[in-house]
Amino acid sequence: MAQTLSSQTAQPAKHNQSLKAFAIVGAAVVLWLVLYKVIQPFANWLSYGLLGLSPASHLGSSLAFFFYDVPKIILLLGGMIFAITLLRSFFSAEKTRAWLGGKREGVGNILAATLGIITPFCSCSAVPLFIGFVESGIPLGVTFSFLISAPVVNEVALVMLFGMFGWKVAGLYMVSGVTIAIIAGVVIGRLKLERYVEDFVWQIKAGKSGILPDKPTWVQRFEIAWASTKEIVGKVWLYVLVGIAIGAVIHGYVPESALVSIMGKGAWWSVPAAVLVGVPLYSNAAGVIPIVHALMEKGAALGTVLAFMMAVVGLSLPEMVILRRVLKPQLIAVFIGVVALAIIMIGYLFNLVM
Repeated sequence: MAQTLSSQTAQPAKHNQSLKAFAIVGAAVVLWLVLYKVIQPFANWLSYGLLGLSPASHLGSSLAFFFYDVPKIILLLGGMIFAITLLRSFFSAEKTRAWLGGKREGVGNILAATLGIITPFCSCSAVPLFIGFVESGIPLGVTFSFLISAPVVNEVALVMLFGMFGWKVAGLYMVSGVTIAIIAGVVIGRLKLERYVEDFVWQIKAGKSGILPDKPTWVQRFEIAWASTKEIVGKVWLYVLVGIAIGAVIHGYVPESALVSIMGKGAWWSVPAAVLVGVPLYSNAAGVIPIVHALMEKGAALGTVLAFMMAVVGLSLPEMVILRRVLKPQLIAVFIGVVALAIIMIGYLFNLVM
């Protein structure tokens, strides 16, 4: 009898918690939309009104760019992380591995690359994901299709490219990134490089993991999404500021002729040069997008700029260092070479058709 009364009392309490959580999230969405609307006028007032700078000056143009892009990208970043983490609560790593397991070559690569778009795993997740995928019996090439697609086709970059350049550029970015992931995964799979995976990876037994219960409530989903948003934004905000600062300097000070000579359509070496420059850099997609925007405004070729961005987010040195824990140098070298070649080919293709 006591247990029945306790259960009856708990149900309304859970219902009230859910209603409160939805109300808070709804209010946050409204606040997000309001803030996003006032960013542009606030940046202009701050640069040209409060500071008294001229819109035609280098400093005024750079600061207006900086004051506009910082809050804009932080808002986009936070909103997308929250939304994607909420979506990810329905697609756990275990479910992802289960969907990819047993798929034949080609089909598995396409499925893995597609899943990489909606699963926001970054380089810090590379090692546990790689171990989990390989241990679950997923072919090495299929695993690499996922690991390439997840950082290269970044959901934050996709949204920001759509907002800055329209659906055509965003669509081309997504299609090219998925294409790179599929081709690179198939090539790596055909090369039969399993012997270059560290031995301990094959010896690890899969265990069930996850921070959510099997059937989480909406309150739990919201809590995890908020915690993930705070954690990720807290880790990357500095990279966002640095990236925007570089973009602001390019926007206001770098001569168009200098950028065109480095990343212009007329220079045959601009695409591989952009990839070589991008590989040693480290930034998340949110940090590199302002640089992309500034380069595009200065007349740089779209394919060259996208090749630069993909190299930065898909072939960063920190990710290679992390992957060294599970991959031998030979496989890392093949991975870098195949992905870099695919990015260069996509860059040339975009420069040819755009």
